Amino acid sequence: MRNDLVIAFAIGDPSGISPELAARLLADDVASRAVMLVIGDRRVLEMGAEHAGVAIDLPILSLEELGTHRSERSCFVDLENCDPAAIELGTASADGGRSALANFRCALLAAHAGHADAVFFTPFNKHAMRLAESDYVDEIGFVNRTIHATRNGSEFNVLDEVWNARCTSHIPLSEVAGALSEERIFESLRLTVETMQGAGFARPRIGVAALNPHAGDGGNFGTEDDAIILPAVERAVSHQMAVTGPIPSDTVFVRALKGEFDAVLTMYHDQGQIAMKLVGFDRGVTLIAGYPFPIVTPAHGTAYDIAGQGIANAGAGRKAIELGLMLAARKNEAEENPPPPHQTLAALFRQALEPSAAA
Repeated sequence: MRNDLVIAFAIGDPSGISPELAARLLADDVASRAVMLVIGDRRVLEMGAEHAGVAIDLPILSLEELGTHRSERSCFVDLENCDPAAIELGTASADGGRSALANFRCALLAAHAGHADAVFFTPFNKHAMRLAESDYVDEIGFVNRTIHATRNGSEFNVLDEVWNARCTSHIPLSEVAGALSEERIFESLRLTVETMQGAGFARPRIGVAALNPHAGDGGNFGTEDDAIILPAVERAVSHQMAVTGPIPSDTVFVRALKGEFDAVLTMYHDQGQIAMKLVGFDRGVTLIAGYPFPIVTPAHGTAYDIAGQGIANAGAGRKAIELGLMLAARKNEAEENPPPPHQTLAALFRQALEPSAAA
């Protein structure tokens, strides 16, 4: 793996385990495998290092000290945007959400401009994000708005044993059936194939979860499986994708974990999340794919209940960084001459911190 890869590393919600996880990961050997462009408030990282009982040795730079070229060594960019003395551990707050969003925005802009090959962030809290920005829904919408994406991304949950792709994500369960369409499911399958091929799967085998009990049981328990999901699967097969379904959701992960499928496409958030977290809560990675660079984070949340106790498990964060590096390395190998950065980091970060950036 190339050792000149750059990861834009955003510190997440300061009220949870994000500061501790950031410190643990930066003290881990996984941080030596790439250049870490760490973004946040120095005081928050110092708090995390105290909680974790580790020492962090990173050059600390202000915006004025940022260079014009890609970073060649790991460093910490101090945005001075969150005083931990004003944050209550274990409690969502607008200040905490605001700092996490600013850090993430800077990381996204850095990668989008060519200063980083991947984005990693320690966990966010969606309630805190909404307190900071009332129109915040989830990371995908935030990414789209920040980098002016022309294509909608999607979240994947990744374990060594199996991947989980989603057709819908952060919407009420009552709206799922109405949000499904043959086109949406087909595009989800196409993005899943594209993303997994980028991770080295030549022809990923995908099991498609049914929406209704027993895959609708011939229409007795709903018509969506036969009327919407099956045509999307048949269309994917006609495009030479290795897709099977719809399969009752109470057995599709059993079949995947026995090796029949490399991935499962689920119709809604918890249909896959419950299975994936049961299998590997401390190893699961969330990948946000469909953008010019991979975005990765641990699949677990901010764990407010153990914030500040020094017992956070960094295993999923380590796996997330490893996945981000692998995907970035494979992408760069496929691009003979990746373009150089087209804007200075200092200018990008000042843009990200302007009040209008949150509008």
